[in-house]
Amino acid sequence: MADEGGYDHRLMSGEPLSTTEAVTSPSLPSPAPVAGEGGDGGVAGPAPAGGSPGAARARRANERLGRRLVLPGQVMLIGLVTFPALVALYISFTRWSPSTGYDWYEAFRVWSWLSNYDGVFGASFLSAFIRTVLMTGVAVGLEFALGLGIALLFMSRFPMHRVGSVLMLIPMMITPAVAGFIFFLLLQSNGPVNGILSAVVPGNVELRWLSDPTLAPIAVVLADVWQWTPFMFLILLAGLLAVPDDQVKAAQILGASWAQIFRRIVLPIIKPIILIALILRAMEAFKLFDSAWLMTKGGPGEASSTISVKLYRDAFLSDQWSYVAALAIVVMIVVSLAAARAVRSLERVQEAQT
Repeated sequence: MADEGGYDHRLMSGEPLSTTEAVTSPSLPSPAPVAGEGGDGGVAGPAPAGGSPGAARARRANERLGRRLVLPGQVMLIGLVTFPALVALYISFTRWSPSTGYDWYEAFRVWSWLSNYDGVFGASFLSAFIRTVLMTGVAVGLEFALGLGIALLFMSRFPMHRVGSVLMLIPMMITPAVAGFIFFLLLQSNGPVNGILSAVVPGNVELRWLSDPTLAPIAVVLADVWQWTPFMFLILLAGLLAVPDDQVKAAQILGASWAQIFRRIVLPIIKPIILIALILRAMEAFKLFDSAWLMTKGGPGEASSTISVKLYRDAFLSDQWSYVAALAIVVMIVVSLAAARAVRSLERVQEAQT
């Protein structure tokens, strides 16, 4: 029998019900769902951290396998980078050279401590360093200006622009030694460049590009600019193609000029790309050797002698191997500090954009 609340007391006492009564009788209230139990009304408890123990073991096994596979390459890379640097550091504290009769690992027999570093910052090194910095700055600046201008030109999709882009990349594919030899032929006193200038300018032009102390560094810079402007063009063109069209079109609809669009929209977007291109080219241009040596051999005198040319002269022509090792260590430290500062600037730009 059911009471006024609708409950049958026989349910509580355990007395059996008939089949009809069992079906029609109201059931007791369902218990409240317990957290952590499943079911439609329950609240699922938190999954075990890290998944099951088997999944965790498999993940750790995969991580160990990955480290083992990468380890040989890392060891080889570290060896290729550190071993020459450690040998140069060791040699820089000695008076060793091949003419001493000792093997390089026996250089301790002619140990000299810091005597090689005493003359590192002499007039010859400082002049070569300053000259290299100036030539690098001029070359990279011209390459950037020309590369950006040509990249903007190719954005207009003029006729035959695909063929033109392929032709633009050809100088970059040439070996630096070959590029230096090409300009060595072009810049002779009776070469094609002076011939063209004689046809344009009244009189017979005979500029001594390779033997004049003022013109020799300019000739080396021109060869570098000709070869590596395509590199700047390629990177900057890729950056320009990544600029969203909707922002440019919106600015055009609002009446912005081309200069305003470039300064306010395009330039901030491609600024990280510009910094990457400048850092890469500056690091490579600072090591300029091939064209300078083939065109002028660093001359006349030391007018076009870069750091790399000076190191080559002192090591292979003057047999000052330990002094050159000290110079190389100093240059490596200076370049590493400059590169770290440049990379930090790039990181700040990227953080500002995010």
